[in-house]
Amino acid sequence: MTGEAHIVVDLGFGDSGKGTVTDHLVRATGAQLVVRFNGGAQAGHTVVLEDGRYHTFSQLGAGSFVPGVGTHLSRFMIVHPGGLLEEARVLSQKGVMAVLDGLSIDPEALVISPFQQAANRLREVLRGDERHGSCGLGIGETQQDALEFSEGAIRALDLSDPDLLRLKLQRLQQRKWELFYPHRAALKKDPQGALELAVLESSEVADRWIAQAGLLAEQVRIGEIEWPETVVLEGAQGVLLDEWRGFHPHTTWSRCTFANALELLQGWRGTVRKWGVLRAYGTRHGAGPFPTQDESLLLSEHHNATGPWQGAFRQGWLDTVLARYAIECCQGIDALALTHLDRVGDGWRLATGYEGVPGAFYTQGRLRLGTFQDLDYQQSLGQALAEARPCYEAITASRFIERLEGSLGVSVGLESWGPCPHHKRSRVCR
Repeated sequence: MTGEAHIVVDLGFGDSGKGTVTDHLVRATGAQLVVRFNGGAQAGHTVVLEDGRYHTFSQLGAGSFVPGVGTHLSRFMIVHPGGLLEEARVLSQKGVMAVLDGLSIDPEALVISPFQQAANRLREVLRGDERHGSCGLGIGETQQDALEFSEGAIRALDLSDPDLLRLKLQRLQQRKWELFYPHRAALKKDPQGALELAVLESSEVADRWIAQAGLLAEQVRIGEIEWPETVVLEGAQGVLLDEWRGFHPHTTWSRCTFANALELLQGWRGTVRKWGVLRAYGTRHGAGPFPTQDESLLLSEHHNATGPWQGAFRQGWLDTVLARYAIECCQGIDALALTHLDRVGDGWRLATGYEGVPGAFYTQGRLRLGTFQDLDYQQSLGQALAEARPCYEAITASRFIERLEGSLGVSVGLESWGPCPHHKRSRVCR
C-alpha cells in the first residue's frame, strides 16, 4: 500500500468538528475512501454545504457528499443495521444516491442487536442521578457481550444468515431479560424503563431486525478494506472519552486515539498525517468532569442539544491542560485543525493551568499520564479534575491561534471559520 493517509482525531470530549474536517480533507486531497476506525452509530459528525444541505453523519463517512467517495466500516466499528439503512434513505433525499453501493463492512465488525440497545438504556435508567452519560445505542453493551460471550457475538459476516441470527438473538434476548427481571417492577414505573423493557419481552422485535439485517447485507459489500491511493480515516468521540485514557466511568467503549487507525495502516508505505481537532472553546455532552465549564457561555448550537440519554450539552473555555494531555495520549500529532474560529472575539479566555489538583495528578501545567489501562487511576484523575480551579488568560482574537500554538507546541494546519467548505483555510505548518 502506498499513497497518502490522513487520520482525524478529536482532542476533546467530542463535538469538535471531525465531520467538517473530514469533508475538507476529502475535497482537498482527492481521497476516494473514508475509513471509520472506532465507535459506532452514536457518532454525530455534521457537514454543511453552501447550498444549504447538511447532514449529521452517524455511520457513513463524512466525505459522502463528495461524488464517488466510499465508506469502509473497519473491524473496530460497531454496526447498527437499521441506523445505516435510515441514514442512506435520508441522504438519498439530499441528493446522495446509492450511498450503500460504496459501503464496505469488515466481516469481523460487531453488530448491535435491539436487545443490547435496550439493556444499555435500562442500565442508565437504574443508575438514576448517577448516569454515566451513555448515548443509549448499545455500544458498550455490545462490546462487553463480545468480551464475555464471544461465541454469541453478532458480527457483520452473520448478517446474511437469518437462521444463525435468530439463534444468537434468542440467546441475547433471554440473557438480557433474566438480567433485568429482578428490577422489572421498578422499571415498569419509569416511562423510559417500561418502553425498553417491552423490547426485551417482545416476540416480534427479532423478526423485524433480521429482515433489516438481510436487506443491508444485500446492498453492501462485506469484506476487508480495498485501499485506494488516498484515504481519510475518520475517528469518533474524543480522546478525553477514550476507554483507557478518558476519565472513568464517563467514557466510551472505544479507543479514541490514533491507535486503531495506525493498526489498520500497518504495511502502509505512503505518508501518514495525524490531525488533532479542537474547537476554539470547550464542549461536553452529559456527565463527567469539565473543569472549564461556564454556564454564562451561551454560544448558539444548531446541531447539538440536550438529549434523553447523553444529557445536557455543556460549554466552557478551551482548556490547554486537557489539550496537552490528549496530545500526549496520542503520542503526538502532526497538526491541529482548529474549528469554530468565527466565534472567537476579544476578551476570549484560555485555561492555561489549574489550582487545587494534587501533585500526584498534575505538575508544571501538565496532567500525569497514568499506566495504560489503569482504570482506578483514571477514575481518581477524573475526581481530581472535578475539583480543579482553572487559571485563565484573557486573549485577543488576533493572538488566539499564535498563543494556542505556543502553548501546545503544535502548529495549526487547518483553520475553520464557519461550517461550509469555503470557510476552511489551510496553513503551512512550521
